[in-house]
Amino acid sequence: MSRGSAERHPFVRHPHRTLIRLSLPVLLSLVAEPLCGVADTAFVARLGAAPLAGLGVAAVLMSSALWVFNFLGIGTQTEVARALGTGDRARARDANGLALALAAAIGVGIVLVSWPLLDAAADFMSDDPAVRSATVAYLAIRLLGAPATLVVMVAFGALRGMQDMRTPLWIAAASNAANVALDPLLIFGHGPVPALGVAGAAWATTATQWAAAAGALVAVHRRLGLPARIHPRQAGALLVVGRDLFFRTGSLLLFLVLATRVATQIGSEAGAAHQAIRQTWLLTALVLDAYAATSQSLVAWFLGAGRRDLARRVAAVACGWGVGTGAALTLTMLAGTTAVAHLLVPVTARDVFAAAWIVCALAQPLNALSFVTDGIHWGTGDYRFLRNAMIGATAAGAAILLLAVDRSAPDALTLVWLVTAGWIAVRAVFGVARIWPGVGAAPLRAVD
Repeated sequence: MSRGSAERHPFVRHPHRTLIRLSLPVLLSLVAEPLCGVADTAFVARLGAAPLAGLGVAAVLMSSALWVFNFLGIGTQTEVARALGTGDRARARDANGLALALAAAIGVGIVLVSWPLLDAAADFMSDDPAVRSATVAYLAIRLLGAPATLVVMVAFGALRGMQDMRTPLWIAAASNAANVALDPLLIFGHGPVPALGVAGAAWATTATQWAAAAGALVAVHRRLGLPARIHPRQAGALLVVGRDLFFRTGSLLLFLVLATRVATQIGSEAGAAHQAIRQTWLLTALVLDAYAATSQSLVAWFLGAGRRDLARRVAAVACGWGVGTGAALTLTMLAGTTAVAHLLVPVTARDVFAAAWIVCALAQPLNALSFVTDGIHWGTGDYRFLRNAMIGATAAGAAILLLAVDRSAPDALTLVWLVTAGWIAVRAVFGVARIWPGVGAAPLRAVD
């Protein structure tokens, strides 16, 4: 890729406009799936408490089984963007084809390994026979969509690596809308269609996931093409990425689980307040993840084109927008404290809610830097650094949670969120320092 080609990229002339134009569709596509989950919950809730609890258990088990393979999408996005930055479309096609083959194979493996364990998993999660039955009924069908879900993950990564953020949005919106439309028909039945209960929700999701996979594959084929053959020897590099991201994701989940556990041990009121704050925090993460995904594609593309200076400019612009958005989220959360408390927090838990909520709100700019710099380092392929930074932050945060938080203190929940803010801050400091000044073997260190 010539220097002149990089100079013609829209980001060079309109950096802020380009970042927002690419990030907005990512945000909308990220929000589509949680909204669909809310619709599933609303429909199944009409069946009773046990089916709804079973759906919740099944959703957690399914998402946990699939989330650890998010390296397929992340690695594909970076590799495709880097290859296209060099002008090597064949390399981009090969990377995408290999990732699609791995996604399909891993998806089939998940089905074969998980199916015999459904009863044991349901027994572990609940003692209620009705809940266990609903869990197994949902998972037995939902697992059939595992290969499709992973294929969609890879295809979306390839499309975003091509800086096509709109196609994943349309596919996600269409498939989730179809899911919502199918839910009442398959759950409650109509005319010749029998009422399938919680299994109907699983069939709706599985069918729309396969439709989304087909649409994503067609889109990738039209934009990039598919390789003539797969090169299995190249799978090693992607699996190394998977190893690093597996430990990073595992460390992140460990801290969140420990924080929830400590909050629950403080008391039921603290546990309820923590759940409301945590859910809001996860929602804000979707906004910030949009900047991360866009930064990843742009940084990888400019590095492929040999323009480290422009990749560093992407990092600066993205971090600026991230901090600004984080500040806006802080103000919005502080202004909405009373409304959130009335909407999400039981009356008995509101006394312990307010101070912890303020801590979470004030941490949003730091949260933005931690998420945005994750995307920047994904774009550089700096996966090992991200793994080590997350493990270090989680080790320190977990030690403080377990050893220094007095569960009987009146401000114990606030202390939990102060530790969480510190955990976020450590990640943000590591993420920024890797770019400015560029600690260690930093891929984006400035070159004189």
